[in-house]
Amino acid sequence: MNTHSIIPKPIAEYDLRLLRIFVSVVEHGGFSAAEKALGITRSTISVHMSNLETRMKLKLCMRGRGGFSLTEEGQLVYRAVINLFDSLNDFSLIVGTLGKELSGEIVILCADQLDKNKQKKLANMIEIVHRKAPNLHITLDGDSISNIEKLLLKDKAHIGIFPGYQKIEGLSYTRLTSEPIYLCCGKKHPFFNKVDTHITPEDLASASTIHPGIDIEENGKKQLRKLNLNAKAYQFDMRKTMILSGQYLGYMPQSYIQQELNAGEIRIIQPSTLTYQFDLSLVHKKVPIEPNKVELLQSAFKVAFDLVQK
Repeated sequence: MNTHSIIPKPIAEYDLRLLRIFVSVVEHGGFSAAEKALGITRSTISVHMSNLETRMKLKLCMRGRGGFSLTEEGQLVYRAVINLFDSLNDFSLIVGTLGKELSGEIVILCADQLDKNKQKKLANMIEIVHRKAPNLHITLDGDSISNIEKLLLKDKAHIGIFPGYQKIEGLSYTRLTSEPIYLCCGKKHPFFNKVDTHITPEDLASASTIHPGIDIEENGKKQLRKLNLNAKAYQFDMRKTMILSGQYLGYMPQSYIQQELNAGEIRIIQPSTLTYQFDLSLVHKKVPIEPNKVELLQSAFKVAFDLVQK
C-alpha cells in the first residue's frame, strides 16, 4: 500500500502565502478587486491561484464572464483557512503573554458614553496600564452590548463596560459603578412646569416614554410598566436628545444630565418614587486566551474606580 498517497503534505510557508492571497480574493470578491489590497497585479494573482489549485488538486473558484464565485470545495477550503489563521493568531497571542513584558494589543469596549467623572477614572485606568506595560497598544472603543459580548467570548476584546443585568454564560461580571436613575422631561414637555403632586399615575401612563432598549433590574422593570413606552434609545446621549425634544419622558442618571439640570433644560419627576438603581459592570471572559492582560486591566480598573478595599 502506498501510504504517501493518503498522508497529507505538511503546510509550507509558500502554502500559507498562497492561502492568504486566496482569502483576500474571496473577501474582495474577485481578482481585480483584490489587486489594490494585495499590491500585485491581476495576472500575478491568477498565477498564484492556479498554483494553489494545483498544489491542493482542487478547483477552488470559477472566474469568467459570469464573475467570480467559489466552488463547493472552495467554500469548504475558505472556512478551513479562516479557522487556520484564527488558530495561528491565537498561538501568537498565547506566546506573547508568556514573556515578562506584555506586548501586542489590548482592547477595551464600552457600550455607552461615560459621564465626566467616569471618563476621568477611565483615563486614570489607562495611565496605570500604560505605566505598567508601555509596549501595549491600547484600543478603547464603543460598541453595542451584544457585539461586545460576542467579541469577549471570541477573545477579540479583553474587557467590556456595560450594564450587567442579563448575564451571559462564559462571562464574568464585576460591578464597576452604581447610581440612581431618574425619570426626566425636557423644558418643552407639558410636565416641566407641573408640580410633582399634580402629575398623576394616569398622566404618566399616557405620556410617551423612552424604553432603554436593554434588560434592566427588576425594580426598573416595575417602573417601566407604569409608562407608555413608544420609543427606544440604547445610549444615554441619544436618550437625552429625545428628552430635550420635549416629546418624551426618559430615565437618566443625574451625572449624565447635571449640566442640563443646572441650565433649567431638564427636570427630574418625582425623584423619591420614580427611580431605580443603574449598575455598570466590568465584564471579561471567564477563561480568556490572554489572562495576563485581563488581570492587568482588572487591577487597574480596581484602583482607578476605587474598588480596592482600604
